[in-house]
Amino acid sequence: MTLGGTIGALFSGKTASLFGRRHTMWFSELFCTLGWLIIALAKDARWLDIGRFLLGIGVGFVTYVVPVYIAEITPKNIRGACTFANQLMQNCGLSLMYITGNFVSWRPLALIGAIPCAVQLIGLFFVPESARWLAKLGRQKEFEIALQRLRGKDVDISEEVATIREGMETVDDSNSGIRHLFQKKYAHALTVGIGLMLLQQFSGCSGVALYASSIFEQAGFPINIGTTTLALIMVPKAVLGLFLVDRWGRRPLLMASASGMCLCCILLGISFSLKAANHFPELTPILAFMGVLGYIMTFAVGFGGLPWIIMCEIFPINVKVSAGSLVTLANWSTGWIIAYFFNFMLEWSPAGTFFIFAGACGVTIAFVYTLVPETKGLTLEEIQRASIITLSPIIIPKVNK
Repeated sequence: MTLGGTIGALFSGKTASLFGRRHTMWFSELFCTLGWLIIALAKDARWLDIGRFLLGIGVGFVTYVVPVYIAEITPKNIRGACTFANQLMQNCGLSLMYITGNFVSWRPLALIGAIPCAVQLIGLFFVPESARWLAKLGRQKEFEIALQRLRGKDVDISEEVATIREGMETVDDSNSGIRHLFQKKYAHALTVGIGLMLLQQFSGCSGVALYASSIFEQAGFPINIGTTTLALIMVPKAVLGLFLVDRWGRRPLLMASASGMCLCCILLGISFSLKAANHFPELTPILAFMGVLGYIMTFAVGFGGLPWIIMCEIFPINVKVSAGSLVTLANWSTGWIIAYFFNFMLEWSPAGTFFIFAGACGVTIAFVYTLVPETKGLTLEEIQRASIITLSPIIIPKVNK
């Protein structure tokens, strides 16, 4: 699946630029629906691999285009919360599947997974296109109709229309290719975007999420109790991030999330160190359970969704396609590496594995404090103007102050 996600991420930005955000989401659901059906009807492992690969391609498209679409259609004061709602809905789906998986086998579970994909194939016909994408193409009448529909028929959109048009006038489409992305003026945004995605994965999130049952098993904690508990706390922890993102801001929430992940990785490392040394063996299952639970909670509150929000905000619209594809590719390819090697790392040393991830979380805190700008309360056009005016890495925090 992560390999398919890497392929989908590679083409996600270009597809969203050529065909629009709505049609790209629709296109992704075709892959997801087909992938789930192939898994449900698979006759051997090869067909399972094909189904997972197609599902990964669809999710690779979704992880780019959904945050971009939400960021482009929402007002600045609730943009963070609305984009974070994407993470909340993902957690609702995961929680539902975790719980349902306790009662049905994998084939019916795969068919259940195909249902929301098929529903969305129909539902997307009733969703308006991104107004900013329409404005970028010069489709002014459709742009205003879409924006009015998004804001409500009785809302005066004249000021927002003027702001978006002014922002589009600064866009230089001649400098929108991948080779233009590596200019000095985009260096800071590119460093932040790719850096956050790499650190998100090197902190071990894919490994902990995919191998939670293996961690519980090695620690001697009951797997059913562990996975069911994770399912129950997925939704409330995501709701907490939804309320905090536009109150605390991006930077404080990212650093708090990374700090919590770091402490939980240290706790996991200590629990397996005690097991290896045969000291207090009764503590290992409890500490491991607390570590996994705390890690997933603190990850979801901040680092699970915020890198995607920031990715949607910091890149000017003329390079958002190439930059978004590159950033999403960095996330999925690194996720594939972590998912592949995590099991081998556990066999090598469970304690050493989590101490390494704790170190990556520590680097994340320093990275966010040093380089990541605060974008809370700014429109996408204000962020874009700030990035054009100066090359300073702290221009956006200064504007915000």
